Amino acid sequence: MTDVDQEFMRQALALARQAESSGEVPVGAVVVTGGEVIGRGFNQPVANNDPTAHAEVQALREAATAAANYRLPNATVYVTLEPCAMCAGAMVHARIARLVYACPDPRAGAAGSVFEIARSAALNHRVKVSSGILEDECREVLQAFFRTRR
Repeated sequence: MTDVDQEFMRQALALARQAESSGEVPVGAVVVTGGEVIGRGFNQPVANNDPTAHAEVQALREAATAAANYRLPNATVYVTLEPCAMCAGAMVHARIARLVYACPDPRAGAAGSVFEIARSAALNHRVKVSSGILEDECREVLQAFFRTRR
């Protein structure tokens, strides 16, 4: 874990809190290339009536627009929760170099917990994966959100 990884994960965590304040599952993501954030996103599927409006997809869309290219081969995605199959697949298609996530998702994670899409040898691109960056802080935000829902 580097200071840079923590810095960008803190930005993703701030976006997760923005999702939470909107009543969405608190997940945030940033896309970084060359040391700069070029894409930001937080969960918005309820507000947007869009099942694809996950934090990672929102951030990838903004990053691709900023780069004027749907491929982001030098980018790192920082996200507060391990991506689902859809989001991990989008990262593979975007040719993301690296994924850094905070908390594993034992129910739907696709970067090693349930599925291995991000690093699958069956696909034409593999994403380097790191995890556990600010895991406790990100987990607490998620758990607090779900405690209020039960």
